[in-house]
Amino acid sequence: MNRKIRCVVFLVPLCLAVLACGSKSSSSSREASPAYNQLTVYTALPDQEIPTYFNAFEKETGIHINYVRLSAGEMAARIAVEKNNPQASVMHGGSSDTYVAANKDGLLVPYQSPELSNIPAQYRDSDGVWNPIYVGAIAFACNTEWFKENNMALPASWADLIKPQFKGQVSMAHPATSGTSYTILATLVQLFGEDEAFSYLRQLNANVRQYTKAGAAPPQEVALGEAAIAITFSHDGLKPKTEGYPVELVFPSEGTGYEVGAAALIKGGFEREQENARRFIDWSMSVRCQELYIDSGSNRLPVNTRARYTPGLVSLDNLPIINYDAVWAGENKRAFVEKFDAQIRDQSDLKQ
Repeated sequence: MNRKIRCVVFLVPLCLAVLACGSKSSSSSREASPAYNQLTVYTALPDQEIPTYFNAFEKETGIHINYVRLSAGEMAARIAVEKNNPQASVMHGGSSDTYVAANKDGLLVPYQSPELSNIPAQYRDSDGVWNPIYVGAIAFACNTEWFKENNMALPASWADLIKPQFKGQVSMAHPATSGTSYTILATLVQLFGEDEAFSYLRQLNANVRQYTKAGAAPPQEVALGEAAIAITFSHDGLKPKTEGYPVELVFPSEGTGYEVGAAALIKGGFEREQENARRFIDWSMSVRCQELYIDSGSNRLPVNTRARYTPGLVSLDNLPIINYDAVWAGENKRAFVEKFDAQIRDQSDLKQ
């Protein structure tokens, strides 16, 4: 099932000397003023990143974003609850399999941005509903000080994570609330098969200290020394390293999955916000926004091939990226999450 795809991942600290496109955008002429200057967004991006993008969008367009920050799973659940009376116009951030599942439940409306012409076909939605805005691979973020103190080598494989010496030292989010963790779950099923994957997850559960709601939380626990290993997306795992914490990334040798982060229009969203919603999605895929991944320190990989990214990036060509099927993952999300709840761990005591 393994294949290699051409993309890049952040494997070096953030270069602060790079000029981000935020300044470039502010100096360019603003497009015509909007007929309505508000937009309501549910976003799964981390709190620290959101102002960089949303403030730049408002400065450029004059449209103010009112947002609620939720994990990807919480965002999808909230949109489902509000299906008959939507309270937002855009679903923003989180793995595309979350969007596949949401569309299957009739929660989204199709929209395809003109910016797709600058984005590789492998990252696009074949059903024409959601739009890609970034890419990231699953990795292990490891606290190097813990490994030095315990005279142990960094884990190199999925098999290493279930070793008894890591009891209580693995941090990951819950797949019911986190798009990151559901990508981990779907990766394991695609890599090993359903029965073997759930057998593995039962063993891994013995080493998990506590499940979190959001996928960005585990690497922060590793940075602070609360856990030795976080299973996370590479951009979230690398963020603590760029901030000076003793964190290193490892990609599992058996193979790893990846996410295509997305954005989409919520079905039944506020009518007067629809033009702004489409404009925001277009902007999120544009060069001027995607280069803000440099300024935000997010370590996200732009999907727009014209966008600059942090210097020092290396190719993923030599990493064992699986042929991750996001459509299949999205279609099976409810069943796999329910099985995880029943057989591995329920959602009763998740850490924020």
